[in-house]
Amino acid sequence: MVIVDDHEVVRLGLKSLLNRVADLEVVGEAGSAAEAERVVERTQPDVVVMDIRMPEGSGIEACRAIRSRWPQIKVIMLTSYSDDEAVIGSVMAGASGYVLKQIGTQELVEAIRRVSKGESLLDPGVTGKILERVRGGAGTNGTAQGAAQEALTEQEERILALIAQGKTNREIAAALYLSEKTVRNYVSNILAKLQLHNRAEAAAWAVRRGLDRTEKGGR
Repeated sequence: MVIVDDHEVVRLGLKSLLNRVADLEVVGEAGSAAEAERVVERTQPDVVVMDIRMPEGSGIEACRAIRSRWPQIKVIMLTSYSDDEAVIGSVMAGASGYVLKQIGTQELVEAIRRVSKGESLLDPGVTGKILERVRGGAGTNGTAQGAAQEALTEQEERILALIAQGKTNREIAAALYLSEKTVRNYVSNILAKLQLHNRAEAAAWAVRRGLDRTEKGGR
């Protein structure tokens, strides 16, 4: 992984802690948003642990740039701040998780492991705020979006609708009589087809299409 933080002490501390974990390895570090993209290009990590507020551009901008160029690389935002704008901005930039620096070492390790497997660490409250923002906007649906929806199977649309309602994989599995692993595979396929980064973006997309209302009460 790569650690991005403008405080050298923080970078060294995180590097020391994470390199003690057998299945984790810090392959690079950066002290600014501008440097982050160069380090990621050189090292190609699985996960980037990114601070939000840094000189020469924010971590959110760096996250967006990294996810745009290398969508397979996951980003966790690690910050001292928990304001709504920063959280929502991070998610919309493609971050898979958002954790505070007060987090315990083991919790951070587990967060990195989960994100590296393609899981999302987004709090349901964050997803709710994003959906409220989308519902309050005027957005329109273009030809590309229409084509993307047509590419979804009926089962994928059901799952997407349940994601938009804030359901977890476990809840979706129970509702549709599937295994959690099968649901995870469906979610991955949905994100790939719609060219989205995470569940929050998928939920927002579904709300714009009105899909969040199609599965109320089940089928």
